[in-house]
Parts: sequence; structure tokens; C-alpha cells
Amino acid sequence: MPKEGKQKEEYVIRAPSYFGERELGITYADDPAKLIGRTVTTSLYNLTDDPTKHYLLVKFKVVRVNGRYAETVFYGHEYGREYFRSLIRRGTTMVEYIRDVETRDGFRLRVYGVVFTQKRIRSGKRRDIRKIMDQVFVEAAERLNHDQFAIEMVLGKMGSDIFNRVKKILIPRHVGVYKSKVVRLPSWVFEEVKVGPLTS
Repeated sequence: MPKEGKQKEEYVIRAPSYFGERELGITYADDPAKLIGRTVTTSLYNLTDDPTKHYLLVKFKVVRVNGRYAETVFYGHEYGREYFRSLIRRGTTMVEYIRDVETRDGFRLRVYGVVFTQKRIRSGKRRDIRKIMDQVFVEAAERLNHDQFAIEMVLGKMGSDIFNRVKKILIPRHVGVYKSKVVRLPSWVFEEVKVGPLTS
């Protein structure tokens, strides 16, 4: 006779406080520990109620369970494919730069910056633009915690910082951090795990 499985309980996945603790969805598990490590993706529009941000997707990872809530941390973001494609135009240059950085609280992220120019540029200017992106990413990681870094990246401040430096070389058509992902979580994120089933 097959062994009867444990009944699955319902949990609410929610965004971290720095994204307003918005509800991201419902999930089920027969053991709350099995929720740890699950990921969920939503649009920035769903987090901010700003319809102009529908193109940006944000990923979160469950790191602890507190009662009925599966709590998450920011785990990465990226432009939607169609939006990114719409930025690519003939006769212009796309300058990309990828950099691994570590925030003050020990999160390691891979950050993907991009600058789209209004016309084609030479290799020297491309090199200067990549240097600027490197400086902005490193400086931000040195002064910010993971949550602050995520907000500046996703809400556009980091892109604005790059724009303000790049405009001394040329006026770009678009500047942004089009993708990021957490490549290492610090161990302390998982230390204070509170687990429990759905409660009223």
C-alpha cells in the first residue's frame, strides 16, 4: 500500500520590504523548508504600478519562510526581449559592459550595462564609455548594500549616473543596466529562517 503523502500547505510569496512587500504569488509545499531557493519573476510594473515599466522583469529568490509568507530577496532583473530589440538601430553603436561586483553586505552580482549611441562611434570612445560603466558599478557596490544597489539599478539611478558621465563624451540615445543576476548570496541571508504553515 503506497505511503500517504503529507498534505501541502499554501504560502504567499512576497517581495522584500525595499520592493514594498508586494504579493508575488501563491505556492504550495508539504514542508516549508522546500520553499527555500524557489524563484519567481514579475514585471516592475506589478511592483510600482507604473505602466511605463512593463518592459523590465525582476526576479526574486525565496530565502526564508515566516509563518504563511515565503520571504524573498532581489535575485536579478532584465529588459524584456522585445524592448531590448527595439533599442537596436542601424547606423548606431551598442556599447555593452559586464562586471562582477560585491556589495557592502556581501552579495556578489553580475551587472550588464549598455549605452546606445545616436551614431556610430570609434573604438576609443567605446573604451571610454566602458570605463565609465565600470567606475559607476564599482563605486555603487562600495557604498551600497544589496537592497540599495538593487533599487538604484532597477529604478534607473545607476543608468542616470552613467548618462551624466557619458554625456561629457557624447549624448547617448539610451543608457541602462539591462540585466543583472546574483551569483553569490552571503550565508547570513539564510541564518534566521522561521518556518511554519499557513495561518489565519
